[in-house]
Amino acid sequence: MIKQLLSSAVLGAAILSSHSLMAADYTLQFGHLANEQNIWHQAAEKFKEEVEANSDGQIEVQLYPNEQLGNEMDVINSIQLGTADMTITGESLQNWAPKAAMMAVPYAFRDSEHLHAAVNGEVGAEIEAQITERTDLVPLAWFERGPRQLTSNRPIRTPDELDGLRLRVPNVPLFVDTWQALGARPTPMAFSEVFTALQQNTLEGQENPLSLIESASFNEVQDYVNMTGHVRSWIYVVIGRNQLESMPEELQQVVRDAAQTMQAYEAELFTEDQARLEQALQERGMEFVDADVEAFAEKARPAVLEALTEEQRELFDTIQDL
Repeated sequence: MIKQLLSSAVLGAAILSSHSLMAADYTLQFGHLANEQNIWHQAAEKFKEEVEANSDGQIEVQLYPNEQLGNEMDVINSIQLGTADMTITGESLQNWAPKAAMMAVPYAFRDSEHLHAAVNGEVGAEIEAQITERTDLVPLAWFERGPRQLTSNRPIRTPDELDGLRLRVPNVPLFVDTWQALGARPTPMAFSEVFTALQQNTLEGQENPLSLIESASFNEVQDYVNMTGHVRSWIYVVIGRNQLESMPEELQQVVRDAAQTMQAYEAELFTEDQARLEQALQERGMEFVDADVEAFAEKARPAVLEALTEEQRELFDTIQDL
């Protein structure tokens, strides 16, 4: 009897073991730039959980946060070569798909609702179609990014109050042109150098989402967060088209469904995180100033339109009409 029990246990273990060996028919390597605490990574963990549970283990998702597979462009190239499968990427895709530039155009969107209407509607569909066609990456889900706000040591409510403010911007020509048109003196500079430049008063301001204002401790060298909301943008979770299409249709659907669950989950985390960030920065002594967003948008408009191609301008106009 004991022998029989033992042999059935061994047989059961062998079946389980062979099942687990056969289980993952497909592996998805998902690399991104955020750290483990970031809500993007928490959303990626949700995706992994959903895919593995709903594919009965036929798909294994391996997560690589913190640029473990390389920076954003490295991972995009790896996906196109077939050595990685998924990443989180945004306006960098304009290198191939010019319509993706809309993902970071100053004052393209009035508010969060306007952004959602565009991304979930025909504008989003047009951008996604061009991304897939030109890059062989399929957008599965999108995350809203925190709007970029201006920090300074004096309150700034209108463009006139910028008055030559020495302002750090990323090395993006459109950003430089826009802030010049608004009346600031924009200076492209590496992000790592900004804190010291503000501390030494070489710079008087910088602009970033609240998450970066907090993580860079800009509250130690800046007093005000001026709510200019000048860039509202989003970012896609993408998968290689070949990788997705190599799976049977029912598994492709599992991946797509899991991506929608991940998108909804991240949206909840995002809303909570924005409220937490505002409170945390106020507790650290920063004062939030309501800026005249319409005045900023109006003054920036000619410089923005000048920088866009005809194709991009058409899309921009469509967004304005929503």
